[in-house]
Amino acid sequence: MIPEINYLAVIAATISTMIVGAIWYAPKVMGNAWMRLAKVNPGEGRGPAGPMIATVIVSFITSWVLAGAAYIAYEFYHGSFLVSALLTGVLLWAGFTAARFITHDAFEGRPIRLTILNCVHELITIVVLSLVIGVWPPALG
Repeated sequence: MIPEINYLAVIAATISTMIVGAIWYAPKVMGNAWMRLAKVNPGEGRGPAGPMIATVIVSFITSWVLAGAAYIAYEFYHGSFLVSALLTGVLLWAGFTAARFITHDAFEGRPIRLTILNCVHELITIVVLSLVIGVWPPALG
């Protein structure tokens, strides 16, 4: 079976990740805390162009994979495509994203507050992404 994917939803979901990131990392939201915990100095290092391009690419891949996985879950369990997208997104976040952040951050000795901050950001990103994909399913037969 090849999953049906609504590519307009994938593009919209990709854009949603950029919006969530822009809000989350705004200085008055979590940006200042993140920079302090991650020891990031905004005036040092390379500019934001490279990381932004990488973010768009990986956000598209994440959106595409989630759209396909949500479709497979929907076909297996039936019911609501939105619920399939949300449950699939949260389960993949817990099993892959959060689990990997926790493991790497523990070995790298990163502050637990940074790990939590990053994991919560990723959870919010995935939930919003899942909502976009879930409310805009492919043509279901």
